[in-house]
Amino acid sequence: MSRENAPRPFDYTPPQEPWLDVLHADDTLIVLNKQCGLLSVAGNRPGLEDCLVARAEEKWPGAKLIHRLDKDTSGVFVMGRHHRAQRHISRQFESRRVTKLYVARVVGHVTGDSGTVDLPLTTDPANRPMQHVDQAQGRPAITHWQVLARENGITRVMLRPETGRSHQLRVHMRELGHTILGDNFYADDRVLAMADRLQLHALALTLRHPDGGTPMTFFAPVPF
Repeated sequence: MSRENAPRPFDYTPPQEPWLDVLHADDTLIVLNKQCGLLSVAGNRPGLEDCLVARAEEKWPGAKLIHRLDKDTSGVFVMGRHHRAQRHISRQFESRRVTKLYVARVVGHVTGDSGTVDLPLTTDPANRPMQHVDQAQGRPAITHWQVLARENGITRVMLRPETGRSHQLRVHMRELGHTILGDNFYADDRVLAMADRLQLHALALTLRHPDGGTPMTFFAPVPF
């Protein structure tokens, strides 16, 4: 890997306003709009304690983690109020019964209007936490994409991952030849400088409510 494509230093200055952006809360579920730049869970070094889960636990003691979003990815983030809710929704994620939609802006004009990237991923041992395609050892990873708009040298796409591998959308878009703007892991310096943040947002999440099984869809407005 060239120095230009190596991971950038981890600079953590989490956003303070709003402290929590609550999309929905009841006796079973908490749904938040995670801000870009805020860790989902605390890091393993001093100074990385402030995170979305810690903030949620202050407001709802006992709140349970179910899934994660990368620090620089914003959007819909769901937690359980108790162990039963955590188990119920975690099983939905594991069995791929949760529908996730993301919006991204990528460099270049994507050819075609829709398609699927089916490339297995695993951790790049020489460049953790980066991921790479590995046909022999990688875990299955599938992303469906659809063009929303073509701008001046940029394409806005909707992404629907079937699987939830680490950095899946980032790597799959790069493998498609269209790196996500502002990606401090996989973009070169030119593409990194084309946006002031990672242009990846978790737009919507659909699941069945643990109490009764009613399908519910939660949206977080796209900030870019």
